[in-house]
Amino acid sequence: MDDELQVDKARKIIHIDMDAFYASVEQLDRPELRGLAIAVGGENSRGVVSAASYEARNFGVKSAMSGIIAKKLCPNLIFVKPRFERYKEISNKIQSIFREYTSLVEPLSLDEAFLDVSNYPSATILAKEIRAKIKKETGLNASAGISINKFLAKIASDWNKPNGQKTLPPEEINSFLDNLDIKKFHGIGKKTKEKMYQLGIFSGKDLKLYSKDFLISHFGKVGKYYYEIVRGVHNSPIRAFRIPKSIGSESTFEKNLSSEIYLEEKLKNISTLIEKRLSEHKIAGKTVTLKIKYSDFNQQTRSKTGNLYLSSKELIFEQAKKLLYKDKLSESVRLVGITISNFNIAENNRKNEKVLEVSQLSLPF
Repeated sequence: MDDELQVDKARKIIHIDMDAFYASVEQLDRPELRGLAIAVGGENSRGVVSAASYEARNFGVKSAMSGIIAKKLCPNLIFVKPRFERYKEISNKIQSIFREYTSLVEPLSLDEAFLDVSNYPSATILAKEIRAKIKKETGLNASAGISINKFLAKIASDWNKPNGQKTLPPEEINSFLDNLDIKKFHGIGKKTKEKMYQLGIFSGKDLKLYSKDFLISHFGKVGKYYYEIVRGVHNSPIRAFRIPKSIGSESTFEKNLSSEIYLEEKLKNISTLIEKRLSEHKIAGKTVTLKIKYSDFNQQTRSKTGNLYLSSKELIFEQAKKLLYKDKLSESVRLVGITISNFNIAENNRKNEKVLEVSQLSLPF
């Protein structure tokens, strides 16, 4: 018989998610693009959509989609080159707003974050206030989800997009999850969804019928996670300081490259970008991984863990170059990437990391 699970109802978590962030920034800075279908990214044969405005999404355009496919779906689509420095600049302003209300902020990316606001009387009112302040100071819209844990708050933030919010108080969680299609559960991807459908699991209510042992036997260790989240249990604390497991960058080419000599220059550029990111985090890593994607879309990774921690572009490039020449290329190459991992200060940071426990006060939402 499965163990009895305890739902922690003491916490108040807000998930703030900026609406079509990159595209919205472009429309903010360029008034002539407002109300039009735009995509941030490239439209050529190698182009990929990084973000799409809601006007473009109405045609089915979405992030990670090929630029060519996006253009077919929306012939009037306007492509805009990404400006990541600008996005980061605005993201920093938004993060500063969050920290005016709580020190317990866990950024997930430039455009979203979790906030622990357990000590406030009403997380719902606070979320409205934060969204209004973001709008006033940046001109951008944000959506919010409010509930007792990160899993539920993230689901809720998608509910009334764009420019809306949803609160899931403790008394509504069970009925909400029972009626939720399992494809909307974060952590259940396309393949897992199809497997669950085959087992007759279509909703949270269906998922609850299966024991923890059954789910683990069919889905592995993640089965325990499914068993818990469908019961509203997700006790992961807000991590005010997050340690990245890896840092990397990659480059896709306009034309396939068939010689290692040409790839070397690309690896030099990537190494420079990684050096900058490592410097920002004040970390270095022992493991270098080279990613190669061939013209036939087959992908290969080559890794090496050394005795020294690397952070300079020269040393990173040197190790990546050795991995490049380790084996012959099987085809011409369309993409290369480098990732650094196995960081030097991870253990020290974990000891000092502010994984702060939430208030035990149970206040109304």
